[in-house]
Amino acid sequence: MKPRGLRAMICAGAMVAMLAGPGAMAQGAQIAPIAAPAPVVPKGAPNVLVVLNDDVGFGAASTFGGPIPTPAYDALAAQGLRYNRFHTTAMCSPTRAALLTGRNPHHVQMGGITNLSINAPGYTGILPKSAASIGRVLQMNGYSTAWFGKNHVTPEWESTPVGSFDRWPTGLGFDYFYGFMNGASSQWNPDLTENTVPVEAPQQPGYILDRDLADHLIDWMHRHIEVAPDKPFFAYWAPGTAHEPHQAPADWIARFRGRFDQGWDAMREETFARQKAMGIVPQDAVLTPRPAGIPAWSSLSPQEQAVAARLMEVHAAQRAYFDAQFARVVAALKEAGQWDNTLVLYIDGDNGASAEAGPNGTTVGLLNHVAEPASYRASRLAEMGGPWSSENYPAGWAWAMDTPFQYFKQMASHLGGIRDGLVISWPGHIAQPGGVRSQFGYVTDIAPTIYEAAGITPPAQVDGVKQMGLDGVSLLASLGDAQAPTRHRQQYFEMLGNRAFYRDGWLASTLPPKLAWEPGAVPPVKDWGWALYDLDHDFSQSKDVAAQHPAILRDLKKGFDAEARRNGFAVLDVPMMARAQETMRPYWANGRSHFTYWRSERALSDEAFPVIRNRSWSMQVPVDVADDRASGTLTAQGGFPFGWGLYVFDGVPTFLYRCEPLPLVRVSAGPLTAGHHVITLEIRADSAAPGAGAKVRLSIDGGAASETHMPATVPNFFGQEGVGLGRDVGTPISAEYTMPFRFDGAMGPITIDLK
Repeated sequence: MKPRGLRAMICAGAMVAMLAGPGAMAQGAQIAPIAAPAPVVPKGAPNVLVVLNDDVGFGAASTFGGPIPTPAYDALAAQGLRYNRFHTTAMCSPTRAALLTGRNPHHVQMGGITNLSINAPGYTGILPKSAASIGRVLQMNGYSTAWFGKNHVTPEWESTPVGSFDRWPTGLGFDYFYGFMNGASSQWNPDLTENTVPVEAPQQPGYILDRDLADHLIDWMHRHIEVAPDKPFFAYWAPGTAHEPHQAPADWIARFRGRFDQGWDAMREETFARQKAMGIVPQDAVLTPRPAGIPAWSSLSPQEQAVAARLMEVHAAQRAYFDAQFARVVAALKEAGQWDNTLVLYIDGDNGASAEAGPNGTTVGLLNHVAEPASYRASRLAEMGGPWSSENYPAGWAWAMDTPFQYFKQMASHLGGIRDGLVISWPGHIAQPGGVRSQFGYVTDIAPTIYEAAGITPPAQVDGVKQMGLDGVSLLASLGDAQAPTRHRQQYFEMLGNRAFYRDGWLASTLPPKLAWEPGAVPPVKDWGWALYDLDHDFSQSKDVAAQHPAILRDLKKGFDAEARRNGFAVLDVPMMARAQETMRPYWANGRSHFTYWRSERALSDEAFPVIRNRSWSMQVPVDVADDRASGTLTAQGGFPFGWGLYVFDGVPTFLYRCEPLPLVRVSAGPLTAGHHVITLEIRADSAAPGAGAKVRLSIDGGAASETHMPATVPNFFGQEGVGLGRDVGTPISAEYTMPFRFDGAMGPITIDLK
């Protein structure tokens, strides 16, 4: 008998025996059920919910005396604790890497955001295997783990359909991920990923991302409790609110009409008074003055004030709307009977408020640095916060939202950039709920706090890799004792050359040579001046005492240098725009000049597509159409306010290019007749200068071309919404079609050639 036949007989016999029952297997034998794996969860380990908001200043939420009502956050603080000396890193990716690993950002190669990764120690953006995440450690100890919202720690060049995937959320120890991969996303048309697969947002009337993330978190939690009610879970929720684009439901924006007409100078004074009355800041704290680079509110024209006030109304609405979603999650935890065993750590910002839009704010986003006339901003008042918006408020509001501190996001030298509100809640484990804690804390302290609460010893090895020690220390002792000594006694800070070093109440800080929007070159970082602050007696970092204590300043500067060596980096002295160049990172497209793509229902990540900005290029698209009324998207990248696409409208091939605030560029050829055609698009750049103009030619089957000249092009950024192939993705470029606007004909492979 052949082996295959023998195996078949054995398998068939075994099946017959099983169907006959256990008595047929062995006379009188009793078959025990399969034993479930022994639980590894430490006894009494709580559920854990970590919330991390984005670009929210210390003095924004009502919980910390700010003007934006956040009743759910207030309620959390009322039964928990506010921490008024908690610190982040001054920008997105470094804070997230430090939070997730418990290690200093440069120690895990995240000295800048992933978009600025560069081949220098401490700045590569590649999280090492020797720094396992909270998710992985809790996963090893029996937790279910999930991540909702913003990622921004995966290397950009790995954010493609071919990975690698070991530094995506599911590769970092999270059972489930639902959110967006990069630094920001539209609330109305987000670029979403589920685990490792691009997905569309649910097609719901009035869809908005913050509600969607809360829906997915609640649904995941319900499924977990249904199946394994005794197994703890860890949920990391990073919504992206209130990073630009500032967007919110219209009825929520309407709630704030007129609330900020008094301007940022008065708002800052009002916030400071509330902070003192609430005990958020000491009574002897000083309100720091407005930087020279920010205009006084009274110096603005009525039109400028109206625009600035509306931009702040949208920001406030977005932050307040997220608070309502947080309230829904809390209600779901309580309804499921899980609240009393849930540790919540809620950080209201991954850095200070964002002043990146400069003194005037923006309605088209900050990364392309396009000229945006005041009249254009004023013309957008009715659109602000909606689907055709991409705004960020003026720097004056960022300064006001960081009350009472100096400066804002990116400024790792000053508290306006690095101090954020933290609330910790854990029912039954807090002495005198509603209090304020003033122990110095840093974002690396989150992981060890969770480990201590869960009874977990950080592992020496994870997945066969020896682990570096944690840089953070647990804050848990402060929950039960307001006078618990500060355990985190020293900490370095560095971001884009801005530096600080804290030790036992003293803070040495570099002095920013200029604000980002001010003209002139930035001097070498070695030439920046330093100041010294006594934070134990100067809560708001208001008085430079370097002249009185030169020896302390010298000692702290040496301390910074020692920590830089210990964490494996030297301060990088490379301008931001040079670091942003794609050639600095190993994208799959680098070095190639010919590309082929096929139509797909899924968005293709921008990182998997060639860089067509600031250069000449061409594209050919073979199509087959049944008649002369074909319509749909052939390919598109970006949307509003920056994007391009090749479409067919009622049989007419059409190229659209949007670079706000310039008019929409439109070139059409044709029309098509029934049958097979090849559509050719040619772009000839005027020069390689960022944003230079370009000539556009569109033709069918090699015939006469339709032409135009674009006076300017998108210099830096199409919005990271992804690329649509045979359909549009993300935000539309024009209101004349409805998403996803699939092409209703057949398409051959799209080919692109870089010139």
